[in-house]
Amino acid sequence: MMDEKRKQAVVLLSGGMDSCVSTAIARQRHGAGNVAALHAGYGQRTQAREQQAFDEIAKFYGIDERLVVQLDHFRAIGGSALTDRKIAVPEGDLSAPSAGATIPVTYVPFRNAHFLSVAVSWAEAIGARAVYIGAVAEDSSGYPDCRPEYYRAFQELVRVGTRPETNIEIVTPVITLRKSEIIRRGVELGAPLHLTWSCYQSEDAACGACDSCLLRLRAFAEAGVVDPILYRRTVVPQG
Repeated sequence: MMDEKRKQAVVLLSGGMDSCVSTAIARQRHGAGNVAALHAGYGQRTQAREQQAFDEIAKFYGIDERLVVQLDHFRAIGGSALTDRKIAVPEGDLSAPSAGATIPVTYVPFRNAHFLSVAVSWAEAIGARAVYIGAVAEDSSGYPDCRPEYYRAFQELVRVGTRPETNIEIVTPVITLRKSEIIRRGVELGAPLHLTWSCYQSEDAACGACDSCLLRLRAFAEAGVVDPILYRRTVVPQG
């Protein structure tokens, strides 16, 4: 007999804007009581603040099935400004890549594979049929593990690496949207954007200077929506 408490979908909920809107979409598709939320800390600078956002968003949506995991090996691996404090978080104009690099130093090596692996394991264990992740391809920082082909490849990995009767779909509901379109979609769905956190380096007020803050500020301006969180500075980037 099927467990009546089984969830239909697991959502990777970082606490950021994209994952928040992905959660709203998952609830719309599967129903309010059929979504479980997973949060992964990985030693990032704003870990405590992001988990606070996760807790508040999950509470807002009444998500009772929650899992928080800690992937401490990312701090030991290093190689990213988000996990290694010896590497500075870049600040300034989005149109000027750091040191000419096409992939910024805020990229965490192969991070999303680790997140997805935990999510798929949990989904298979509880009988969920979908894993949602708020990856964005176009209007983002250029991370290689946010591309559609990455998720197509991972989908095949899930197919061959789980039980024959398991059928888990990797869902990327905002991957083709611009950040401004994600905001508009969130507003349409009544998503709690005021509870989200995007800043890479501050936990009290968002810095307004890192890539993530600049992308967010530009997106809200393009969407014609007031960003509801507090910033230390709010210079909207152009281009």
